[in-house]
Amino acid sequence: MPNARVLRDIKARHGVNANEILRRAYLYVARNQTLPAQVRFQAQLQLNTFGRYTRPTTVKNRCIESGRGRGIISEFGLSRYQFRLKALANELPGVHKASW
Repeated sequence: MPNARVLRDIKARHGVNANEILRRAYLYVARNQTLPAQVRFQAQLQLNTFGRYTRPTTVKNRCIESGRGRGIISEFGLSRYQFRLKALANELPGVHKASW
């Protein structure tokens, strides 16, 4: 069972994917200097109505096993320590302990 941080991150990823196109459209209108100020202001108000988890900055790479937010190997979605444990247990395909 994933911990609360991982669940929050999954929720944020779904929210960003669901609202990305509409959010980008409002951002384009709000930042377009050639449009009238009233139109830009309305676009900014619409942006403010979006929830917290629709912003792309709320998405953070987290370890899918432990929920750790640092030292993530993105190819596997695991933290350094969890990657090492799984690699030593031969649970990751194509990963072997180096020896020379």
